[in-house]
Amino acid sequence: MEPPTSFEDVYGVNTELVRAVEAALEEGPRANVRALLKPLRPADIADLVVVLGREDRRRLVVTMGDDLDPETLIDLEGPVLAELLVVMSPHAVARAIAELDTDEAVHLLEEMEDARREQVLANVPAPDRAAVMEGLSFPEDSAGRLMQRDLIAVPAYWSVGQVIDYCRDTEELPDKFYEIFVIDPRHHPIGQIALNRLMRTRRPLLLRDIMEAEATTIPVYMDQEEVAFLFQQYRLASAPVIDGAGRLVGVITFDDAAAVLEEEAEEDLMRLSGVSSETDLSDTALRTTRTRAGWLLVNLATAILASMVIALFDATIEQIVALAVLMPIVASMGGNAGTQTLTVAVRALATHELTGANALRIVGKELVVGALNGILFAILVGLVAAFWFATPTLGVVIAVAMIINMVVAALAGTLIPLGLDRAGIDPAIAATVFLTTITDVVGFFVFLGLAALFLL
Repeated sequence: MEPPTSFEDVYGVNTELVRAVEAALEEGPRANVRALLKPLRPADIADLVVVLGREDRRRLVVTMGDDLDPETLIDLEGPVLAELLVVMSPHAVARAIAELDTDEAVHLLEEMEDARREQVLANVPAPDRAAVMEGLSFPEDSAGRLMQRDLIAVPAYWSVGQVIDYCRDTEELPDKFYEIFVIDPRHHPIGQIALNRLMRTRRPLLLRDIMEAEATTIPVYMDQEEVAFLFQQYRLASAPVIDGAGRLVGVITFDDAAAVLEEEAEEDLMRLSGVSSETDLSDTALRTTRTRAGWLLVNLATAILASMVIALFDATIEQIVALAVLMPIVASMGGNAGTQTLTVAVRALATHELTGANALRIVGKELVVGALNGILFAILVGLVAAFWFATPTLGVVIAVAMIINMVVAALAGTLIPLGLDRAGIDPAIAATVFLTTITDVVGFFVFLGLAALFLL
């Protein structure tokens, strides 16, 4: 058998499979559907569920029944996950919750309505129910929601051999763990030991002699975005979560932090365009329309404002038709330049690379970049306009307007996200609207104003 050589050989979902599953769900017996899905991993089945239509998703869940791997649900989110959880029986959902880690179980429960959640929790074993209920008691985007309760915590006076024997003899261990946490008598974390170091150390040595004492602890109420930043900043494999009294209450692993980073990056990207990352692709046309309409309404208001600026110079445009032809160039170049700066600034704020300490230097740099690009493209566009309309003065006017607008765009692209962040508003939500308004209004006003002064 030849080894896989391409992405298509490794990734389980392709168009042929989707068509085959749709046909089997429509016509064939359940055994055919299960046979098609048997080679797939849980993450691949999750991708297949997203690709399928709404009715086929429901049929697939009913067909799979108790054979649906709970890990499949973890790779789903938003309306698709909520839809499947409604179709599944409370017993099936409860079984999945009992098999999953605490943070994953909380992820499922937070997608349910209150009545449905209570119905499911009634079928969950008492110890698991208590753990997930505690997880749900924390704020939605906090470390408490992200953490899992299952971990290994041992005292500092234990030896390496005692820890190894404990792990061998204890049934209730986490499914996956990367580090052993060392605690004091008050259950405060005082260190941690990576598994690779533990396994390479002789049995008689005490944990206090080999542990890493400078562990990065995470408060249970810390925002998950800040948690993900700490993992990225310090290259953590896992980190202990502590309550207000400093006691160890859970652990967050790198895969959970990586999922948050991906989620936040996707969310910022979508918000820059006014799109909901959770609902837009898989939701109904009506709900998607309603979600996008609010953003488009704001854009309409800003477009009217730009049109009002143009209307101030309607007499100028009537006398020089070339202005109408060239206006979009000034606004478009300013908008694109500002978007470049804005994207970099929003990302830098999220990664803490842009702070109050270096804001002035970054703003100055972007001003220089805006001025240099403005001069470069002003010369190019000015020459084109001058030759195109045989009016050298027109070329100078559009060149000056472009330089001014691109400098303003660079300034707005950094100051807007900084200002919104200082005000406690996510820059990814509102920054684009403000930027577009500024570059359009300034671009039109400067270009048409200069034209009225020097061409009439």
